[in-house]
Amino acid sequence: MVKRKTNAPQVVEHKRNTLRTKSGEHVFGVAHIYASTNDTFVHITDLSGRETIARVTGGMKVRVDRDESSPYAAMLAAQDASEKAKSRGITALHVRIRALGGTRTKAPGPGAQSALRGFAYAGMRLGRIEDVTPIPTDSTRAKHGRRGRRR
Repeated sequence: MVKRKTNAPQVVEHKRNTLRTKSGEHVFGVAHIYASTNDTFVHITDLSGRETIARVTGGMKVRVDRDESSPYAAMLAAQDASEKAKSRGITALHVRIRALGGTRTKAPGPGAQSALRGFAYAGMRLGRIEDVTPIPTDSTRAKHGRRGRRR
């Protein structure tokens, strides 16, 4: 008589999506805010920057195209991204703000400041805040020629 193979239940271990910490200890992530004139991107990663935890844009939070870069959309995007980060166990953020840079504007767009406010409203602790806008030491030729844009 041939023995039948029985399908014994196999134990499968699931990976945890949260981090183990001591009570009162903060787990840091990095919030990359790219604030252009047309949209605001909020991207939360781990400290190494390799693993994406949340990525939300202002355009994902509003319906009208002209509102994508508004401070309100940036605040909603930051709050949504911080809720996703909290569910993964991150309680504090280092913030890196970036504008267009290069030969274009070095000032962040209108959503950068309110994205920071959105993180604070969502209950995230903020660590270091730094500006990582690319600034050329010797640039390529700017767009509007030698004398600039004239009216």
